[in-house]
Amino acid sequence: MITGEQVIEFIRKQKVAFIASVDEDGFPNMKAMFVPRKIDGNLFYFSTNTSSMRAQQFLKNPKASIYFYNKGRFRYEGIMLVGTMEVLQDEESKREIWCAGDTMYYKQGVTDPDYCVLKFTAVKGRRYCNLKTEEFDMSL
Repeated sequence: MITGEQVIEFIRKQKVAFIASVDEDGFPNMKAMFVPRKIDGNLFYFSTNTSSMRAQQFLKNPKASIYFYNKGRFRYEGIMLVGTMEVLQDEESKREIWCAGDTMYYKQGVTDPDYCVLKFTAVKGRRYCNLKTEEFDMSL
């Protein structure tokens, strides 16, 4: 059985995260994003535009999932986490994950009103590896 620490170790090695939200008709919407800026236990922090469709969907319905995978030469491994996503717009949260190069996306810097933080709280997950799947608990 995979542990929470092993899940986080796997995620830290990936280059892309897939994030799913739910639209107003109840359908899942998936998007590729940069990996989390910060991971703290079962909490995952991403940066995005406040005006983005994804942020607006999470404000209406916080149900979310995130997915990471690694396709090796002979082995495929994928981990999906399910939980809720919050849209944080307070300056402290924004400063905590801000990176110097972010001004390329947010011209007004860390206080740009179009810059926000997505905080994902994982409660459970599912892992696929070596033709096997397993479910695990991520709530702390």
